[in-house]
Amino acid sequence: MTNKFKTPFPFETVKVEEVEDHLLVVTFDRPKAGNSTNTQMGRELFELWTSLYIDQQGIRCIVLTGAGEKIFNAGGDLKERNNMTDEQWQQQHALFEKCRMALLDCPIPIIAAVNGAAYGGGMETVVTCDFAYAARRARFALTEIKIGIMPGGMGTQNLPRAVGVRRAKEIILTGKPFSAEQACEWGVVNKVCDDDKLMEEVLETARTICNNAPLAIYQAKKSMNVATQVDLKNGYAFEIEAYNRLVPTEDRLEGVRAFNEKRKPAFKGK
Repeated sequence: MTNKFKTPFPFETVKVEEVEDHLLVVTFDRPKAGNSTNTQMGRELFELWTSLYIDQQGIRCIVLTGAGEKIFNAGGDLKERNNMTDEQWQQQHALFEKCRMALLDCPIPIIAAVNGAAYGGGMETVVTCDFAYAARRARFALTEIKIGIMPGGMGTQNLPRAVGVRRAKEIILTGKPFSAEQACEWGVVNKVCDDDKLMEEVLETARTICNNAPLAIYQAKKSMNVATQVDLKNGYAFEIEAYNRLVPTEDRLEGVRAFNEKRKPAFKGK
C-alpha cells in the first residue's frame, strides 16, 4: 500500500510509516546513537504527537519501536548534553516535557514494541505508552540517579501507576537494570516475545485494535486515562459522558447492524 499518512514536515530522526490501513509504525531512527533522544528528535516527536492530536488521519493504532536490534531508546543524548549550560539543559528539557505530554494526550492507542534496551527516558517512554510488548533480549532501567539527576519524563508518575509505589522506588532509587521477564512480572510490559517474533505479535494485536470502531477506541482510551486521576464517582461520570458521545455515531449503528447480519462491520470513524 502507499503511505497515505502525512507528517508535519520531513523527519530526520524518526521514521513514520503507515504499514497497513489505519496502522502506523513510528521508529526511533538514530541507531548509531543508541536511538537516543536529541533536540531534533524532541522537536520531531512533539510535532508528530501534536499533529495526531489535531487530526488522526484515519490512524487507529500506533506501534512505537527502535531501529536495529539492540536498543529501543537510550534516553536523552548525553553527548549532545555534555557541557550544556544550565539554561540550555532546561530549555531542552522543556521541549522534552511538551513532547511527553503530547505523547500522553495522543488519542490513538500507542503500543511500545521494545526491541532492545530501554534506559532512562526510553523506559519512561515505555510506561507512557498505553501498553508494551518486549523482546526477550530487552533490558530496562531508570539510571538517572547514577548521573546526579532523577527521572524527568514522567517516570516518577507513570512507573508507580504501572508497578506500584514500592517497586517503583526500588527501580528508581537503585538505578539497577532488569530483564524483560521481570518487566512483565512487575507490570512494565504486558508480554515477552521471542526476539524474532516481537513485531509479528505486536502487529497482530495492533490489527485487532484497528478492526474496532475508531471513535470508540479514542473515547475508551481517554476515559481510562482519567481513571487514574480522579475518584471513582467522577471517573464514572466522565465515562458516561464519553459513552454518550458514541450513541449518535454512524459507527454505533453499523456495529449493531453488522452483529445482527453476522458480518464484519465497516467502521468509518463517523
